[in-house]
Amino acid sequence: MKNVKKLVEVHRNGKRPVIFISNFDVYVDLPGSLKGANLSRNFEVIDEVLQQAIDGDVSQIEQLCSVVARKLLDRHEYADRTEVLMRSEFMVKRETPISHTTCHEVVKVHARAIARRTFRSPIVRKSIGAEVTGMTACPCAQNIMKERASRVLEGLDLSKDKIDEFFDAVPMATHNQRGKGFLCIETDDDQHVDLEKVIWILKESMSSGIYELLKRGDEGAVVLAAHKNPRFVEDCVREMAKKVLAEFEYLSGDSMVTIKQTNEESIHQHDAYAERKATIAELVDELNGDKHNSD
Repeated sequence: MKNVKKLVEVHRNGKRPVIFISNFDVYVDLPGSLKGANLSRNFEVIDEVLQQAIDGDVSQIEQLCSVVARKLLDRHEYADRTEVLMRSEFMVKRETPISHTTCHEVVKVHARAIARRTFRSPIVRKSIGAEVTGMTACPCAQNIMKERASRVLEGLDLSKDKIDEFFDAVPMATHNQRGKGFLCIETDDDQHVDLEKVIWILKESMSSGIYELLKRGDEGAVVLAAHKNPRFVEDCVREMAKKVLAEFEYLSGDSMVTIKQTNEESIHQHDAYAERKATIAELVDELNGDKHNSD
């Protein structure tokens, strides 16, 4: 059953509830001995769990998917496996860097849970992820422009120290991309991944964030920040991986991390794309290997 549209309200202690406009996809394995599944049970389970969320019994959306997946196994006694996917839009309040103007940003949120029946309690794996839009500045074109500017400044009899001082204060122009970062973390059912941390990692891994509304001072600050922090599409993926290990060091080694970055090129007709899918343990080994190589 796909594209079940629901308004999801998740309770938070000491804060206003979070509202998600959500689409659910629900899958139930069907044995060959049956002609079809009882679809009405799926609707009943989703509505029942959504009410639990409103009452404060469910506090994370990946937990909501987990509870739905478990209850689907209870209602479909013939099924050995159930799966729940949830795609949502989440409004995030933001503040611009200079004028501190308040604006909002839409973040796409992805949650999933898979429940498998065993002789004892079901085994559940759940995931939470988000997709965030930001900005990247190309390091390659910036170096080309910097070399050209250096020759011009040398021709004006400026010393190397003065030239370096200038570039520290005023980074060179380069072409920019609108970047779309995706980060999803899959864990066992008893572990928790903070969605707000996932969103923060995505924003901090590109050259700069972007805003719906910018005053003149804000616009200058965003452009300057991006050009002082140029990143290739691969750099964004590497930065996300490092931040995942720093923020979620408590997760088990078999937790699966999926990272994707798409940059919509401004001087090409194609997009640049990079991705990495690995367990926490694999990322730890790679990061330790990079440290040893640098030493």
